[in-house]
Amino acid sequence: MRRLVIMLATWGGTGYSPVASGTVGTLAAIPFYLLLARLPLPLYLLATLLFSSFACWISGEAERVFAEKDSGKIVIDEVAGYLVTMIAVPFSWQGVVAGFFLFRLFDITKPFPARYVDRNVKNGCGVVLDDLVAGVYACLALHLLLRFL
Repeated sequence: MRRLVIMLATWGGTGYSPVASGTVGTLAAIPFYLLLARLPLPLYLLATLLFSSFACWISGEAERVFAEKDSGKIVIDEVAGYLVTMIAVPFSWQGVVAGFFLFRLFDITKPFPARYVDRNVKNGCGVVLDDLVAGVYACLALHLLLRFL
């Protein structure tokens, strides 16, 4: 079970990247998104909700395994945040790339309430929730961007 938690929390080991593990984890989220992108929107939303809930549990387990709070090795939260970013975005490579950059921007800058959640909500849900907030900001920005392109 320990190995499975580590594999999922680090999203196949990408969380062990010596630099920018969150960025590498987000890049590794793209193939998963591409699998889900073909789903009808209600199923995509359900899959994103279920995955995000699962990510909360895995992140909590990983905190225990790594004996660290919000370890940089945990990147499953970036995967969940990227899936939120891409909600209802018409499929295109431009959208995939823009979503990646926008999600990273909002995940790094952590606009309110993401920074509050990051600092005050502990456990696996706290690890994931700030990324979901960043994903909502990135999703809104992406929809606006694509509307004007």
